[in-house]
Amino acid sequence: MPRLQPENMEHNKSLYERVNDIASRKGCTPSQLALAWVHHQGNDVCPIPGTTKIENLKENIEALSVKLSAEEMSELESIASVGVKGDRYGPGVSTWRTSDTPPLSTWKGT
Repeated sequence: MPRLQPENMEHNKSLYERVNDIASRKGCTPSQLALAWVHHQGNDVCPIPGTTKIENLKENIEALSVKLSAEEMSELESIASVGVKGDRYGPGVSTWRTSDTPPLSTWKGT
């Protein structure tokens, strides 16, 4: 996992710590903060988290009560703009980047 390699780990850990600090100040989990950030992107954006556990579903729903100020949104944007270092998956793992999906125009019924 490239993101967890030593050359990327310290950078990515510092981003997580910054997000975790904001979450602590807000009294929520980092996951709830992330969902709230997506929710605050506009009325045409809705996070769709997946879970198989009721306790995680409840935590995700509680993210709707996390309100973010313009300053907090700006702080989160600055963290997101830096971005994590390293690919999520190593070589040999199929992802959207390596898929061979036909163009939408070739799909039947479109």
